[in-house]
Amino acid sequence: MTANIYDSANQIEREIRQMDEFKALQAAFEAMKAEEESFNLFRDFQELQMELQQKQMQGLEFSEEDATKAQEMAAKVQETAVIQDLMQKEQAFSMIVNDLNRIIMKPVQELYQMGE
Repeated sequence: MTANIYDSANQIEREIRQMDEFKALQAAFEAMKAEEESFNLFRDFQELQMELQQKQMQGLEFSEEDATKAQEMAAKVQETAVIQDLMQKEQAFSMIVNDLNRIIMKPVQELYQMGE
């Protein structure tokens, strides 16, 4: 039984690669990557987000400098068309992943509801 579920997961992974939403995300990423300045901004934005998440997980307060840097970088990201396009494609793809997660977790959700 366990092997079958992993086979199913690998099949889903292959099918995801063929989905129009994934291909659109992939194309948007390649378009953004082709613009060096935009790609560097995107990578810097990702790094800043990770740094702030780590601070938050450690229970550290964001400094005023952190907040200002995040706001300035977010404004630049919002002004960059190829990054905005990528984020829109990522959001559409994430909706599908969220739906898949909801379906996969349905047995656990039902189990917990039975305990009520």
